[in-house]
Amino acid sequence: MPRFAANLSMMYQEHAFLDRFGAAARDGFKGVEYLFPYEFDAGELAARLREHGLTQALFNAPPGDWAKGERGIAILPGREDEFRRGVETAIRYALALGNKKIHVMAGIVGPDGDRARHRAIYLTNLAYAAGEAAAHELMIVIEPINTRNMPGYFLNRQDDAHQIRREVGAANLKVQFDLYHAQIVEGDLAVKLRQFMPDVGHIQVAGVPDRHEPDEGEVNFSYLMKLIDTLGYDGWVGGEYIPRGKTSDGLAWLKAWS
Repeated sequence: MPRFAANLSMMYQEHAFLDRFGAAARDGFKGVEYLFPYEFDAGELAARLREHGLTQALFNAPPGDWAKGERGIAILPGREDEFRRGVETAIRYALALGNKKIHVMAGIVGPDGDRARHRAIYLTNLAYAAGEAAAHELMIVIEPINTRNMPGYFLNRQDDAHQIRREVGAANLKVQFDLYHAQIVEGDLAVKLRQFMPDVGHIQVAGVPDRHEPDEGEVNFSYLMKLIDTLGYDGWVGGEYIPRGKTSDGLAWLKAWS
């Protein structure tokens, strides 16, 4: 079965953030991911990883002003210098934490936004990020996100993401396949996994429709985990979900699929 990483931004919220590393390790996780590391010193986070024998699987590049509703700046005109500084910061953290993958969030586009202009900026920024990351043997991933959880997000579908990947043309630019988001927007998950797996850089799971543990809801994740194995995926699968109660009490899925 795949290797599973706990998303510490959403899971283990009954613990202070730095204590979530130990909690995840005690429950059997070998890897962790989270949204952003920048509130903490990279050395402090690296020490937590070493202490608990964990691998850092993924985190996001700086997203702009999250508190004000920004969800990435890669598509935003006039923010190119800020974007490049964010890429530099993300790479510095990745090198300190030992992870090889950085998620670059696209951003929110308004209903009257010029999608063609945003897309052109996106391609240019992704090419820059991929080039900088390649110098350190790092991967950049982009993720389609559903419009129910994140209204206005620029990138929503797997086929669109892979078209952008092809246009940028960087070998180290891959697509993040969040099965929760994909099920809400487009479904047909098994077919799309078979279609896109060679260029999938990271996978995430959560139960649909309520974003709780992945062993509940409308998706047969047991089947999909076996399929992911069959397709030869050797990366991490992140549990990016909101636990129904205490995180440790809802991990029957981890025991069954590990």
